[in-house]
Amino acid sequence: MPYSKDGKRDYKTEYQKYHSKEEAKSDRAARNKGRRILESAGLVHKGDNKDVDHKEPLSKGGSDERSNLRVKSRHGNRSFARTSRGRMK
Repeated sequence: MPYSKDGKRDYKTEYQKYHSKEEAKSDRAARNKGRRILESAGLVHKGDNKDVDHKEPLSKGGSDERSNLRVKSRHGNRSFARTSRGRMK
């Protein structure tokens, strides 16, 4: 994790190392585009507890077409499938 020894996060360094890279910017823009598509369709609203999920992830070649987007709960979209021992599958 990007935390220093005193437990506080150094946002400036984190931005310089990751968030300011072109790949990170284009990924963020693609996620925002997908959300705008479903917001315009009235399926999600700003501030609600729902996330836009890409059926085929952008990182695996998915697109922002409406057919690849779905609405999921925030918890369901951000959690990972786990084994009976609590490890990620």
